[in-house]
Amino acid sequence: MGRVEAAVAGLAEPIAERLELELVEVEYRKVAGSWQLRVILDKENGIGVEDCRGFSEELGRALDEADLVADSYVLEVSSPGVERPLKKEDDFRRFAGRRVQVVVFAPIDGRKRLIGQLLGLYEDQVKLRLESGEEVGIPRAAVARARLAPKY
Repeated sequence: MGRVEAAVAGLAEPIAERLELELVEVEYRKVAGSWQLRVILDKENGIGVEDCRGFSEELGRALDEADLVADSYVLEVSSPGVERPLKKEDDFRRFAGRRVQVVVFAPIDGRKRLIGQLLGLYEDQVKLRLESGEEVGIPRAAVARARLAPKY
């Protein structure tokens, strides 16, 4: 997480907690030549438009007051969608039993992308049961990206 993302997350987390929302991710990146500040939120029964609107208004005011972002940007607040990223240690416990895709920094048995049922997080190892039935443990530090991967 870069400097801007970390600073924005520091402002966003207390707002999310007060509104009973979960801060999933903050991204600050250039999209089509313009800077985008994207904040992804969730809550137990799913997030709605009103949740996003209320949060966006409060975060927008806090960002204006703190003046953390030097460049002009577009603030986007959204839900994580069905392919929700798994970022925090608790995510790997909470979504145990679900189908996930994990991308690793260095290949494991020749594979950088592993898909299977998430078994959980044990002793800093993400445990998966691959679609082949094989169980693997991936060091948490080796995970580049992880997300839910529903079967369509």
